[in-house]
Amino acid sequence: MEDLPEPLLAEIVKRITRTSHLNSLCLVSKQLYTVEAEHRDAILVGCGLDPSTEALVSLFSRFLNLAKVEINYSGWKPSNGDQLNNQGLRVLSSHCPLLSDLALSFCSYIGDSGLGYLADCKKLRSLRLDCAPAVTSTGIFHVAVGCRHLSVLHLVDCMEVDNVEWLEYLGRYGSLGELVVKDCDEINQYDLLKFGPGWANLQKFDFGIIGNYSYDPSYVLGYPYSYEICCDSLKDLRLAHIITDQEIGLRFLLGKCKALETLYLEYVIGLKENEMIALFQRCSNLNTISLRLMPLHCEDDQFRTVLTDVSLKALALSCPMLQVVELTFTLCGPNWPTEIGFTQEGIMTLIQSCPIRALLLNGASILYDEGMKCLSSSQFLETLELVDCCSITDAGMNFIIQAPCLRSLTLRRCKKVTDNGMAELAR
Repeated sequence: MEDLPEPLLAEIVKRITRTSHLNSLCLVSKQLYTVEAEHRDAILVGCGLDPSTEALVSLFSRFLNLAKVEINYSGWKPSNGDQLNNQGLRVLSSHCPLLSDLALSFCSYIGDSGLGYLADCKKLRSLRLDCAPAVTSTGIFHVAVGCRHLSVLHLVDCMEVDNVEWLEYLGRYGSLGELVVKDCDEINQYDLLKFGPGWANLQKFDFGIIGNYSYDPSYVLGYPYSYEICCDSLKDLRLAHIITDQEIGLRFLLGKCKALETLYLEYVIGLKENEMIALFQRCSNLNTISLRLMPLHCEDDQFRTVLTDVSLKALALSCPMLQVVELTFTLCGPNWPTEIGFTQEGIMTLIQSCPIRALLLNGASILYDEGMKCLSSSQFLETLELVDCCSITDAGMNFIIQAPCLRSLTLRRCKKVTDNGMAELAR
């Protein structure tokens, strides 16, 4: 191995993707040890990391070309020893000049001063924080000002991030293309409007509250409930567990997006069918849609999910590139199919009109064996997942095995499907 030319060794190293294999390879020869260190551009460390300054200096001095670093303390216990702290981020920022992508998960010892050191990482383009309880808005602002090329920012379960001065700064002077804010209790949907002109460049936006719906702030004179904002570049939109109202808050996104390719709406209260139809008609490039709905009291005095077959028809007619569909119905009684605004016929019309390759139906008591027969004739369907679809029986299994392209079938809590139906699949 020592006689092999370095370019060949480098090519060998590039083709090995598993970290354990790379670590084993380094034991073969000193030359491989050196070449692997020079060419490794990503590293993932967790509870086994020695957070002492000496150990970190040794680690990052060996891998001088690291561009992507992920530090994940998921499952950490005090018996695992200390975590990486602010001083550790100082070592990281001073020894990784090429760092462009940093993810910190469950890092309880990292706070604002640690993020302040990241301002020295001039090539940092992506920062993902997941459960960083000691980080506040001050630390995020340090990164926003110091890292001028920042294009991806994820804040998940960052409970102490409140005022959004950092968001206003990024909207005016930054170049964010992807913004994720989830389960940050001190940031509400109206605060996000302060991103202002930054919306024009944003391509992916994900906002949600995990768990119960948060109360919106009471109306205050002069509070920025709405803005004239451009979001023509937005391709991926995900909203979860929020209450919307017409023309205020993040509701504006549904009325202005034109280039969406991916849309996830998870238990968003306040949706109107007419604006969803208009959205589908504008976004002809829509490729993926996930709708998670629950019954509410609608304007026609019916208790059902707010969208009906009229929406599905608009989706079928306007989005010829649609390939991935998830429809989840929660809290809809299995004996009350009228609580679901869609019908089996509406869903089948969508399947027949678009090249659907992946379909997930959850809680769809409106799906019967006749619908399975229709699914079996789909020329594109490759992946089908049925969860809590209580109306399909073994006869439906007899139909679905005839689907010409089906490669993956998942059934969960479909109580009328028996061993006999499963036996048909195994033939």
